[in-house]
Amino acid sequence: MNTGLSSLIDRKPIKASFEFFPPKTEAMENKLWASLDRLAPLGPAFVSVTYGAGGSTRARTHETVKRIQSQTGIPAAAHLTCVGASRPQVDEVIRAYWQAGIRNIVALRGDPPEGIGAAYQPFPGGYANAADLAAGIKRIADFEISVGAYPEKHPESPSLEADIDLLKAKVDAGASRAITQFTFDADVTVRFRDKVRAAGIDIPIVPGVMPVTNFANLKRFAAGCGATVPIWLAHLFEGLDDDPATRNSVAIAVAADQCVALRNNGFDQFHFYTLNRADITYAICHLLGMRPKPALES
Repeated sequence: MNTGLSSLIDRKPIKASFEFFPPKTEAMENKLWASLDRLAPLGPAFVSVTYGAGGSTRARTHETVKRIQSQTGIPAAAHLTCVGASRPQVDEVIRAYWQAGIRNIVALRGDPPEGIGAAYQPFPGGYANAADLAAGIKRIADFEISVGAYPEKHPESPSLEADIDLLKAKVDAGASRAITQFTFDADVTVRFRDKVRAAGIDIPIVPGVMPVTNFANLKRFAAGCGATVPIWLAHLFEGLDDDPATRNSVAIAVAADQCVALRNNGFDQFHFYTLNRADITYAICHLLGMRPKPALES
């Protein structure tokens, strides 16, 4: 049985969504829009824009999401967290998104303002967690809500089972999609999906895919979010710190291989953490069978 890239031939095309972060400078803004222009022809299910720790990018996230929605025609999803704001303040943001035509929100608890690793405390008068936030969003308007999921367990969770219980609470509150934290072992994601299904949760579980553009940065980020960085991955990127062309080629191969393994286990949706870089993500999607959509004739 062929389980490589050729196994994807004649299959139903995958669905992909792309995650960006709001730009801080004019140069970063130009890079973001160039990346969007590159990826938009692939017809993503949606693109999402992240939210800084403690709500530090709230205004930039809002403006970026509105611009994507109005200028590209791609459904835009705004990340929204519980930190750094009271319920009335968060509710005001939610209403502003609805009035701007945004219909998709990624509802997350968020990291403490002090950073990953600090003890989380709900903001006084704020939403307690992602399930509470999802319920609050649904009370205001009928958004499509995506939430996070952790195949290797959230670092602050006592167990994977507790994580799954919380995911069920998010679904009960109105979530319709779960996007996973990145992993580099497809079997971990498959086992997590199976446990989620056994718990009676039937919403789509969308694997988060992180192309490795900087291995040192990846290790630091993985340590904070509880993702395992396998020895074989470190070996693949060994000696490539000053060789970006080879590093990018390896990143594409690793991510595509992971997606093929997941595709062969029933996954047909993927969420790519683009880091505001288009070419690597575009190449992965091409290998997975995605092609630019024909331009509409005027």
